[in-house]
Amino acid sequence: MSHVKQQRLKPLLDKVPPGFLVDTRYLRAQCINAKSIHGYVERGWLERIVRGVYRRPLPVNAETESVVSWHYALLSLQHVMEYDVHLGGMSALSVAGYGHYLHLGKLPHVHFYGKAPTWLKWLPSDAKIVVHNRTLFGDEQIGIIKDGQTAEAWQWVPKASSPERAILEALDELSDEADFDHVDKSFESLTTLRPKLLMKLLTACRSIKVRRLFFVFADRHQHAWLKHLKRNGINFGTGPRALVKGGALHPAHRIYVPKYFVRAGD
Repeated sequence: MSHVKQQRLKPLLDKVPPGFLVDTRYLRAQCINAKSIHGYVERGWLERIVRGVYRRPLPVNAETESVVSWHYALLSLQHVMEYDVHLGGMSALSVAGYGHYLHLGKLPHVHFYGKAPTWLKWLPSDAKIVVHNRTLFGDEQIGIIKDGQTAEAWQWVPKASSPERAILEALDELSDEADFDHVDKSFESLTTLRPKLLMKLLTACRSIKVRRLFFVFADRHQHAWLKHLKRNGINFGTGPRALVKGGALHPAHRIYVPKYFVRAGD
């Protein structure tokens, strides 16, 4: 291997911990061309996962997984390749201890928010990665927890929504009764939310539907923080909102929800 290639490979290996991912976009930014990438793969310095995505191999004696952990994929996006992505919604609640399960299905669903690369669709992972845009809050970073990168990769913590932001993101994805039950169980455990942060998020939130749904659940569970929220400072819009087909119109919040929510909550 030429001296020039050695000079380019060493910084790459220093920045990318074993088991972590890089993509062609990142490698080109490190001045590593297609020919060099091919050579690194042939020599075993990089492992091709899918087209345009590579993993730095684990040590020789370590057991290599055939699939990529979603956790490692997220850390690679955030801390190595510096994509503007965070863990959010029910996934952030689950990681924080407020969710009962990631998803009912063959694979757990994990929810990434932000500008993620398209290759995530084809990444062989231990979860189905669902990517959402950030239209709910736009460019506002309110309520995103940004723990810094530590010296040891195994101690890296993913950037994720706080419980206050995550519950609003989860409400934005609600579509049927099964989702309502899932969110309801998580909402029941949200006893320590911070009202000041909630007010900032509810004000910044761009969805009338989400604001109304939040108070459907909040009124249903009556946590102590609810009395500290100033409803007159929140825009709830006008007119009813349709959400669940065949549901009932919530009399207080004017949104169609499962019928038992109206009976049990009012």
